[in-house]
Amino acid sequence: MAEPFSVPVTVRGYETDVQGHVNQAVYVNYAEHARWSLLRAGGITQAGLAAKGVGPVSLEMTIRYLRELRAGDEVEVTCAFDWGGGKGRTFRIEQTIRRTDGTVAAELTAVGGVMDLSERRLVADPREHFRALASDPHVLGL
Repeated sequence: MAEPFSVPVTVRGYETDVQGHVNQAVYVNYAEHARWSLLRAGGITQAGLAAKGVGPVSLEMTIRYLRELRAGDEVEVTCAFDWGGGKGRTFRIEQTIRRTDGTVAAELTAVGGVMDLSERRLVADPREHFRALASDPHVLGL
């Protein structure tokens, strides 16, 4: 099985809270950075999505905090789309934030969709929209 897509992140001091560990909201930023990096790696840009009148939306996110991160820690943030078996309006995104020593700091599961920006509704088959826009759909698990 291939390794999931990942991006490196260095924890910056201003991302920590009074306890000296990464503020909980920053994990969401790390996850978002990895998702957009994965889309870009597949050839999908924000401008390309907007030109087609669609945009990805986050519908739900669950985060399991397992180990703290501190300023200066080096981490890898993975990202993998799970399109499911059917032609539903949503998909799942599985992500892990792992220190370079292998320690898992957090696991994130999200539910997303693709919104038609003029209708303000989810499109019927988001994976087909991504497949049509991608120059390398394989990166997206398509």
